[in-house]
Amino acid sequence: MRIKLRDFDASAYLDNDEIVAEYLTAALEDGNPDVFLAAVGNVAKARGMSAIAESSGLGRESLYKAFAPGAEPRYDTVLKVLQSLGVKLNVTA
Repeated sequence: MRIKLRDFDASAYLDNDEIVAEYLTAALEDGNPDVFLAAVGNVAKARGMSAIAESSGLGRESLYKAFAPGAEPRYDTVLKVLQSLGVKLNVTA
């Protein structure tokens, strides 16, 4: 008997604002910037990369590259995507 497994795709489960907020908060708490960047990429994918590209003024292919594993996107790219997603980051002490 052969079992076929699919890759896990977090973007399939990011279907409302509350879940997105919890997901991004958990990714920030990890401390590894790659985890947060991957999470932002997953949220962008869930919302539609083409729509995010259009609203942020960035190219769709550029977004896929910016949030690919090991990529180091510019800070302004991350901010534009977060703004397009309607996400605000808060700092507390």
